Amino acid sequence: MRKAIDQRISQPIRKIIGITAAAAILERQYRDLPYSGWPFPKSHLDPFYERAQAVCQAGPYAYDAEAWQRPDSQPLPLNPDRFETAVFQFGPRQVFYQDYRDALAQANNIKVCVDSTVVEIEAHESTQAVARVKVSTFAGKQFWIAAKFFVLAQGGIENARLLLASNRQQPAGLGNQYDVVGRYFMDHPLVDAGMLIPHDPNLFNKTALYDLRWVDNTPILGKLAPSPTLMQQKHLLNLAVLAFPRPSWRQFKAIAAFKTVAEAGVRGKLPDQLPQHLWHILGGLDYVARAGYLAATQHQSLLHGFGRGGWSEMPDNRQRFRMFQFFFQTEQAPDPSNRVFLSAERDRFGYRKAALHWQWGSMDRSSAAHNQKLLAEELANAGIGKLAYDAAQAPALCSPSGVAHHMGTTQMHADPKQGVVDQNCRVHQLANLYMAGSSVFPTGGSANPTLTIVALSLRLADHLKQAIKTTSVAGSMS
Repeated sequence: MRKAIDQRISQPIRKIIGITAAAAILERQYRDLPYSGWPFPKSHLDPFYERAQAVCQAGPYAYDAEAWQRPDSQPLPLNPDRFETAVFQFGPRQVFYQDYRDALAQANNIKVCVDSTVVEIEAHESTQAVARVKVSTFAGKQFWIAAKFFVLAQGGIENARLLLASNRQQPAGLGNQYDVVGRYFMDHPLVDAGMLIPHDPNLFNKTALYDLRWVDNTPILGKLAPSPTLMQQKHLLNLAVLAFPRPSWRQFKAIAAFKTVAEAGVRGKLPDQLPQHLWHILGGLDYVARAGYLAATQHQSLLHGFGRGGWSEMPDNRQRFRMFQFFFQTEQAPDPSNRVFLSAERDRFGYRKAALHWQWGSMDRSSAAHNQKLLAEELANAGIGKLAYDAAQAPALCSPSGVAHHMGTTQMHADPKQGVVDQNCRVHQLANLYMAGSSVFPTGGSANPTLTIVALSLRLADHLKQAIKTTSVAGSMS
């Protein structure tokens, strides 16, 4: 039975991608948060979000808990004015790397160049518009492509690097008149927020909403989040609270230590604090042996976490688990000192690579700590249990510290002194160069950025269709 459940849940999960991003990104705007704010409200993007759901082949455009809860999977009874429940949705990965790739290959009006990359952007002599881009292949060939309009969609780091590296005509890089390109880099820092010790052991049989599982043919994962009211009152950044069931402290420490030692061994080096890790392993050797057996014979892990669900459908959860480990996937305040810049090191094509300065700032830390304290209070007030954490220490970043949601390096702003692109994703100083992707985000929220990336791309496509139509009409009249 357990093997069948694991195959049903974990096998498809490895083939999906998180798409949630809607309200968690666009509606979290703070008047007292410097460098933040979108030039339009979330309601403006709602039609594009609905279209993006279809593009991602995901479920309905619904992220509130009410749409996904069932009699056996109810939200935790917290004060909704302080903490609310929402969900992540996930869609199939092959949509992007297979389905749409095949559709592009069959299109008569699209030419796809593979094994090649744009290495430089060249503007006209006036440097007010792009004339062409230089492409290098991995086989060593080079060629130029000219067009009326150009769209860069190379990710939150590479979009900025390419503008900075295109510096033959403008030493600071194209579109970088005010030294904004590459600044405001954001990720979603991952924080270990403590262990919830429930008062009722049956809680593990009542919290299926917070498990990564299939509901109405859609993979979802429930999360907690501070309410908009609480964030405004307490001046908090947003975050998603994710819960994963754990065995006893002894067993959890043994498995965690075993994973640390094993991962270090794969890298060919010894981990820090090796004696302490070995002590924890010996203290839970029975559990480590069982975990190794299940992993080798049934492809199961006794530590559920990101990318693996199904624990709520397993039997004997009251005997299996003793606590929930909480993680914060946090919003990060925009900070101009967090930035992408050019390294002295060069890539295989002879161009300077990207370098990154990134830190978790004081506002990020204090907001996470305040959220942790408020969440502990709410869990206690609701009679759910005690959130065990070290109140004397700031919440600890996990390793790796981010979740590779690279955002903000060509951020959107109406003022070219504060942003790289305008509200239509066009680079301020270049009439025909546009940016697609999370590099244009002025704030990052706390949720996966994919859905917002797709929604903004659909909006940009509509804008470009109209721009091309207008250009064609003007050309025919002249």
